[in-house]
Amino acid sequence: MVMIDNFAFGQVAIIGDLLLDCYISGSVSRISPEAPVPVLLRANHTAVPGGAANVALNAATLGCSVTLVGLVGDDESAHKLRSALAAQPGIDISGLVIDPAWTTITKTRVLSGRQQIVRIDEERVETTTVSTRRRLVEAAQVAIAKADVVICSDYAKGVLTDEVLAAIFEAAKQHGVPVIVDPKRRDFTAYRGADLITPNRSELGVATNMPLRNDEEIERAARIASGQFGGHVLVTRSEEGMTLFRKDERVTHVQVRKSEVYDVSGAGDTVVATVASVLSAGQDLETAVVIATSAASIVVGKLGTAAVSRAELSAALINEMKEDEAVASLERAKSIIEQWHHHGARVVFTNGCFDLVHPGHIALIRAAASQGDKLIVALNSDASVRRLKGETRPLQDERARATVMGALRDVDMVVIFNEDTPLETIQALRPDVVVKGADYQEHQVVGGDFVKSYGGSVVLVDIVSGRSTTSIVKKMQVAPASSPLA
Repeated sequence: MVMIDNFAFGQVAIIGDLLLDCYISGSVSRISPEAPVPVLLRANHTAVPGGAANVALNAATLGCSVTLVGLVGDDESAHKLRSALAAQPGIDISGLVIDPAWTTITKTRVLSGRQQIVRIDEERVETTTVSTRRRLVEAAQVAIAKADVVICSDYAKGVLTDEVLAAIFEAAKQHGVPVIVDPKRRDFTAYRGADLITPNRSELGVATNMPLRNDEEIERAARIASGQFGGHVLVTRSEEGMTLFRKDERVTHVQVRKSEVYDVSGAGDTVVATVASVLSAGQDLETAVVIATSAASIVVGKLGTAAVSRAELSAALINEMKEDEAVASLERAKSIIEQWHHHGARVVFTNGCFDLVHPGHIALIRAAASQGDKLIVALNSDASVRRLKGETRPLQDERARATVMGALRDVDMVVIFNEDTPLETIQALRPDVVVKGADYQEHQVVGGDFVKSYGGSVVLVDIVSGRSTTSIVKKMQVAPASSPLA
């Protein structure tokens, strides 16, 4: 199965505002006698990369080679940030520009358990000098020249000025490298030249001045945002998942995996890093968005700014594929299969009445499952069976047959179709492989020509001779009644 474990991640250039996220944690058991404030008994003090540096950490943790470009001061926070980044394999920090007049931005969060009590920000955002901007552009150009994907991580802290952005977009265009922007501007026209922006719901609302209460309103606002800069828009919507609006007006809504949200710090960083990482591995944008949704679901369950490992993400993707319900409506099946395909799975399809499951059926199912990663079984509805087999059939109703079929280990999903043949179902689901027994010839397989038209295949598998539901029914009709204690 082609999953994230098998991805060959490439080179990502990350340019933007660097932050140092500090965490002072402890426990609170009393209120100060000096003022009505809690007294924290400090237990731990940690510092981790934030902002564009956290994006770099996320991409490197997944397996990318990262070149990070940003601005730091000549201060203690800069030293801590550089040390933390240098400790992570895969991150090249030679592109960090040091300006003694700059204050390295630091955000300190004070926590009791998982509850944040207060945040203390240390920053003095000033206009960068011409010399500093020139050094940033030069470092960005070097990074872009060897990159597969570029990320602009804009925290509105002064690094990604109009001048620097224009130089990034021009260099990326020259090298044919896509650019993703995590935006903070009040409108997105400054990002003209980017291929994708990843605003959250609030940022999209500010930039478009549009209501964002449902899917339709999100789509309308994303269309306006796309018009502002000319590229695709990925809207992160917290517990509602994400919406991808492509500039050709195709829209994909991706549901988020259910999880208990502890801390959304850095979730946007994880999304943009994962999308870029998956694109650097040669995957398409829709696949990248689906995988990024899973990554975001993991990171919000962690305390503070954090990264998601390849092993964590791979396990989550596999679990999501297993959790999809076995019996599905056609629309639900289409959605599930789309997710499977995004995860790289090869989807196999077979069909039948499966009235009384016998060893011949089991052999067919096992052989079909061996042809790919996910097996769909399409069952004739009760009405369809009656038209094919007569009024005395089926012996078990469609729900009973679906329950039995869905319980088989090799079956990943069951759909029920009401037509005489599964052609319409195959056309809707677009499986990669259609499997039938070797008692058919390939040209007789319903839907075979359609599947082969988009690169799929038809496979005929050996069947167990002498096994059929009809023969079992005939034996039951002529056999003498047996004792209930036999």
